[in-house]
Amino acid sequence: MLFTDDTDAALQAAVALANSTDEPGEPLGSIEDLSAFLRHWAYTGRHDATAAELQDVRRLRPRLRELLLAERDDAAALVNAMLADARALPQLQRHDHWDWHLHAVDPTRPLADRVVVETAMAMVDVIRADENRRLDRCDADDCDDVVLDLSRNRSRRYCSTTCGNREAVAAYRARQRG
Repeated sequence: MLFTDDTDAALQAAVALANSTDEPGEPLGSIEDLSAFLRHWAYTGRHDATAAELQDVRRLRPRLRELLLAERDDAAALVNAMLADARALPQLQRHDHWDWHLHAVDPTRPLADRVVVETAMAMVDVIRADENRRLDRCDADDCDDVVLDLSRNRSRRYCSTTCGNREAVAAYRARQRG
């Protein structure tokens, strides 16, 4: 295991949000989709389930993407700014199926603030372990999504099976033509 379970979950959730669209069924497609996303990734605390909250979380995408794809020193500066803006105060918590882990913002704070802080705290582990190269852009020619590579051998190149399959088919067809 490279990172703790809560760090893995926060990174995966941040990548899913950064790569999301406003289409139905996507994490930010509707208030209901956001609620399902929060349940799936076990986000705790305040969830207003309003259009304003959904818009606030949607507006996080560029900021999350910038953080996830930043070089190590730039990522550290972004993390520090995010934690300072949120007035983060790390506390050990244990709840539900999670053992002791860090929460750095009050659970009554707005969801967008909590998402930023959860992502920033996960990136603290990434930066300290010097593992920023585990976050990159998808290798597919027609995709610019973020890829989180948690594989042991650092072999993940595509954001999804769809992108990987599409590239494999394109390579196969190119070989057949050649």
